[in-house]
Amino acid sequence: MRILLVEDEELLAEAITEGLRLESFTVDAVHDGASALERLRSHEYDVMVLDRDLPVVHGDEVCRRAVAASGEVRVLMLTVSTTIAERVDGLSLGADDYLAKPFAFGELVARIRALGRRSTSVVPPVLERSGIRLDPRHQEVLRDGARVALSRKEFAVLEVLLRAQGAAVPAEQLLERAWDENTDPFSTIVRVTMNSLRRKLGEPDPIETVTGTGYRLR
Repeated sequence: MRILLVEDEELLAEAITEGLRLESFTVDAVHDGASALERLRSHEYDVMVLDRDLPVVHGDEVCRRAVAASGEVRVLMLTVSTTIAERVDGLSLGADDYLAKPFAFGELVARIRALGRRSTSVVPPVLERSGIRLDPRHQEVLRDGARVALSRKEFAVLEVLLRAQGAAVPAEQLLERAWDENTDPFSTIVRVTMNSLRRKLGEPDPIETVTGTGYRLR
């Protein structure tokens, strides 16, 4: 999943970002409401972790605009308030979940995964094609029954290809879904990762390069 973290406490944002990336999420982080709205206009996110008390544009307004614009991004709102009235108010803006600060990182991860499973596009919990079986929940990949050890980026790329169900996926879309916004769009990172993924999956090669388009699973 691709996550947008909106948190004005930069040290906290940095810690959360690093932790979520270790959990195999793709994460972009911004520190004010205006920057969050800008990212939402230019990128697709599965979940937005949104601090409520933000500078420039308040978190309530960010939530309201995000829900009105598409309704597809799931919103997990963070706040220092623990009152029921505040939580009800936040949920009434369109937030999908609410988490009070301070929180346990494990709970944050669990809530993000739960929101991902509530995505508007229904997908099977385990993805299979061409003898490949990918279990997102347990971060496990099998090829013809044999376990395949993949890096986090290789796993993310393979998951995008499997979710495409045989359709060609452009390299630009792979960058969008598996890497963060700081990745150079002109780098060879997609091709290098794809070559490594092919090598680990073994023969016969399950990935087809579609000239002028991208990649797809046979």
